[in-house]
Amino acid sequence: MDDLEETATESNARGGIQALDAAMQVLSALAASPGSIGVTDLARAAGMPVSKVHRYLASFVHAGLAVQSGRSGRYNLGPFAASLGIAALARNDFVNRAADDLEELCVQTRLTVLLTVWGNSGATIVRWERAASPVVTSFGLGSTFPLLTSASGRVFLAFLPYRLVADAVKAEINTAVELKIDWPDLHPSRKGVEQLIAKIRQDRIASVDGRFIPGLRAISAPILNWQGEAEAAVTLVGTRDDILSADSTARHFLAEFTAAHSVTGTK
Repeated sequence: MDDLEETATESNARGGIQALDAAMQVLSALAASPGSIGVTDLARAAGMPVSKVHRYLASFVHAGLAVQSGRSGRYNLGPFAASLGIAALARNDFVNRAADDLEELCVQTRLTVLLTVWGNSGATIVRWERAASPVVTSFGLGSTFPLLTSASGRVFLAFLPYRLVADAVKAEINTAVELKIDWPDLHPSRKGVEQLIAKIRQDRIASVDGRFIPGLRAISAPILNWQGEAEAAVTLVGTRDDILSADSTARHFLAEFTAAHSVTGTK
């Protein structure tokens, strides 16, 4: 079968263009490779004949979807593939999508739900849903939380590049030392902060038990982008100690919610 016959046959795919489906299969196999890959190995991964894969690769290189190393002859994703990925990720509106679903999380947990983002002044509330039995607080939309003594702040502490929070960490530690503040779960030092970060990353949940706002308990989890960094934090606030339990229903719903709204749940 020559190229014209093959193209005509492939264009008759039900619900789409079979040639394009095959091309995407090759491209997906190329993307799944941990690095550059030879055409034979790529054909094996895509489940296609080498000759057919080679023709697709020639088109990909021409379009900028793939590049070929002149020395090794191996293939990798090209600059246009990177541009497509970045454009797609830029359209993934983490905050608005999560905000639209906060009410459901509020109903599931019967707790007040806060959505915060990292702003110039720290963790900033951009949306909240009040529980049927609302908690009495002085915060509202636009309110900010400290890094070290709030559940929302601790999420950004653990899931943002440290350079973005370093100044705020230093200022809060200096204030604690100056005022001789004692934190039960955090020694006011760089080492103490590093230990807290490690624990939050392991648990994927941050919590506080009333030291920021007396009488309130809070747990928070990150909505992560493709780099494993926090785009937002979702925080549950209540008055009962049981929400802090590792096996609490609230914790389960929170983890499920943030995982569903993250690009990846594995980083």
